[in-house]
Amino acid sequence: MNKLILALVIFTFSTLSLSAQQTKSTSDVQQIWLGYFNQARLTNKFGIWTDLHLRTKEDFTNNFSQSIARVGLTYYATDNTKLTVGYAYVSNYAAEGHTNVTQPEHRAWQQVQWHTKYGKNRTMQWIRLEEKYRRKILNDSTLASGYNFNYKLRYNLFYEIPFSQKPENRLSFVVNDEVHLNFGKQVVYNYFDQNRFFLGFKFNTNKHDNVQLGYMNQFQQLAAGNRYRNNHVIRLFYFQNLDWRKKKS
Repeated sequence: MNKLILALVIFTFSTLSLSAQQTKSTSDVQQIWLGYFNQARLTNKFGIWTDLHLRTKEDFTNNFSQSIARVGLTYYATDNTKLTVGYAYVSNYAAEGHTNVTQPEHRAWQQVQWHTKYGKNRTMQWIRLEEKYRRKILNDSTLASGYNFNYKLRYNLFYEIPFSQKPENRLSFVVNDEVHLNFGKQVVYNYFDQNRFFLGFKFNTNKHDNVQLGYMNQFQQLAAGNRYRNNHVIRLFYFQNLDWRKKKS
């Protein structure tokens, strides 16, 4: 598995290097991403998913770029394999092309997620499909009627190396990579959307909760095709995994 992670890291940086050589315009941005995730198991087969996000725009603390509220219904095929369907509402705050208005976005999403252990190490993976409806823009201060639509396919690989076996107050080193691909009739230039590569630490605050902090590089191709964004992100996420099943007496 360590060889797989090494190959993924090499592939990621090789891809970014090749893309950078072909870019016509690349901007560097510094952001902070805050996130809260909750997976609550209601029965042996069903649970609910919630995650909330707030992201700054530039220079780490200057304005906001985006907020996301996502919910879902999860089916537990096994304890380690989960299927989820849900909805997300996204606010894209004032930016180029709509400097005086927030652009709303609706997303339906479907996902398969699975966990695997390799000794003391573990991986989490998901494949997610999103149907994105983004409100059209008339000018810098006015939304137009109707929506632009495209699909997005996401693959996420999370790898954890714990420094101890204790479930509580355990510190781990984590590597995370997520690739996003666009497709659909309205996608012309940017079938590759972005790659997110994260290095950081995970700390288990108790049996159910953990906090993750580290650096993420987000390399994104914009819709014009010849413009790219290289985001340097401080990422802070809080995770809760709750079990609300009735305990057997």
